[in-house]
Amino acid sequence: MGKNVTQKVLESHMVSGETVAGKECKIRIDQTITQDATGTMAYLQFEAMGVPRVKTKLSVSYVDHNTLQYGGFENADDHRFLQTLASKFGIYFSRPGNGICHQVHLERFGVPGQTLLGSDSHTPTSGGLGMIAIGAGGLDVAVAMGGGPFSLNYPKVTLVNLKGKLKAWVSAKDVILELLKRLTVKGGVGKVIEYGGPGVASLSVPERATITNMGAELGATTSIFPSDAVTKEFLTAQDRAGDWTEIAADADAHYDETIDIDLGKVVPMIAKPHSPDAVCKVEELEGMKVDQVCIGSCTNSSYRDLMLTSEIFKKGGFKVHPEVSMTISPGSRQVLDMISLNKGLSHLIEAGARILESTCGPCIGNGISPPSGAVSLRTFNRNFEGRSGTKDAKVYLVSPEVAVAAAIYGVITDPRKLGKYPKVKMPAKFLIDDSMVVPPAKDPSKVTISRGPNIQPLPAAAPLGDSLKGKVLIKLGNNITTDDITPAGTWLKYRSNVPKYSESVFSAIDAKFHEKAKAAGGGFVIGGENYGQGSSREHAALCPMYLKIKAIVAKSFARIHKDNLINFGILPLTFANPADYDAIAADDELEFNNLKAGLHSDTITLKNVTKHTEIKLKHGYSPRQVDTLLAGGTLNYTTAKGK
Repeated sequence: MGKNVTQKVLESHMVSGETVAGKECKIRIDQTITQDATGTMAYLQFEAMGVPRVKTKLSVSYVDHNTLQYGGFENADDHRFLQTLASKFGIYFSRPGNGICHQVHLERFGVPGQTLLGSDSHTPTSGGLGMIAIGAGGLDVAVAMGGGPFSLNYPKVTLVNLKGKLKAWVSAKDVILELLKRLTVKGGVGKVIEYGGPGVASLSVPERATITNMGAELGATTSIFPSDAVTKEFLTAQDRAGDWTEIAADADAHYDETIDIDLGKVVPMIAKPHSPDAVCKVEELEGMKVDQVCIGSCTNSSYRDLMLTSEIFKKGGFKVHPEVSMTISPGSRQVLDMISLNKGLSHLIEAGARILESTCGPCIGNGISPPSGAVSLRTFNRNFEGRSGTKDAKVYLVSPEVAVAAAIYGVITDPRKLGKYPKVKMPAKFLIDDSMVVPPAKDPSKVTISRGPNIQPLPAAAPLGDSLKGKVLIKLGNNITTDDITPAGTWLKYRSNVPKYSESVFSAIDAKFHEKAKAAGGGFVIGGENYGQGSSREHAALCPMYLKIKAIVAKSFARIHKDNLINFGILPLTFANPADYDAIAADDELEFNNLKAGLHSDTITLKNVTKHTEIKLKHGYSPRQVDTLLAGGTLNYTTAKGK
């Protein structure tokens, strides 16, 4: 039997394990990326391992989240720390202003057939080039930089069979929104979403990257396209033809499931508040007043996206509606340079758009928060409640085409009403200027790492005992996000100061949570389905660990967050019977006994001391994960193995 693209890349990188869905395996990592919201902690962890130089083919440290450097010295100090550490340890450093990590990596570094591990959940963007690109916690990335393999459950592979061609005013964003509508935010768990079929050839690499980027919202391990003539054309235009290799599924390749999408039947779609899978057709919401429109983020900030936006304004003679605030965030300096040279930037300015820096910006709540109760249409990938910085804002996720139509008319409008669709051709040659990517020092001994006062020592976890006791500090519902656990926005400047950042834990739900946790000496958290979805930020595990949270008991967990909890010695446990969720209340006293035996048998008994009841729990850990938890987390486990 032939192999699919996923199998070909994964199996060429296998270190150990079985190629059986659900079984743990280890793969070799070729490249890593970090960004400044997760990178400082990842590099502190890398330092703690005592490895003198990264062992990957390529590692890149990007600054793209906190480039405003607002409110004090913290962000600027951390960026100086990141640059000096990168220089010393053999890591390339992408300076503030060079662009969003996923867009820049797609343009300048991604290589078909290689593996990429990134401390950001949208690392699968590079799957648009034919890479196995996986988001993970910073500690997993640190281990990979040190030469260690990455552990994952071998995935099922879902084929999304594309046929036909997108019609005018319909884009790649509508394709992934259609898939989210069908599968939901949990539909990709344990799977790689692989795209194939004759329709693939009609999609450019930036369009493919839009689709793989938002595959993270499906909960998928990653998403991937084949590497074909379109990929070669893109890499040649980036002056990287030598990086291209063809990767295609065999004619008799097997897939665990197949989903058919006729591109010609896809229509403009929109995700309603407050979830990326709350999707409907744009025409169903036409006429709704819009207060804000934002185009950008790692999902839709390519040259193609912004030139299309510009051309719509130019050819129609349109202006931004007087009651709408519109912003544009170019994905990279390359994109910004090229739309400027092609006069696309001036057309956007003339239309009344506000031009922001080439960063994540409003996507993570760093600036451009909507007014109270406002409707904001964004080409971003997430619309969780409060993520924009405004708790009661209503954020909708859309394509650039839908965003422009709303900006022009001031209400949600089907873009097919805008007339003739502008044609934007991919450049035969992109503008190449890598001067804002700083290579590492040739002589590391001459580099002194700069550390500001906000950089605090890495907290350590103690080995797991055989029993745990404590109170339920908070009980939560379904789809709790890592933004709910440790919010982004203005809190991100404390990413290298865990004692301070821990004050944010669940702050939007219970402002006194951190005080309660400290007073109780730690305790437990109860959650519903899909606990920890969203961003890969490991602080959502690291900060609770600092607050001595000992276990999270939920109906189910998002993949990256479950791994992060294990990395930091917190037990992620699931109810054997989901109905038992109702048998535990906030402030109940809980007790776990005989934990070591339970970890090895996958059956743990939880005693609710308050209600005098017992509940059966399960975990599904691999032997490696059991050993990791017993050691008190991955850093302890890795360090012990190295001795």
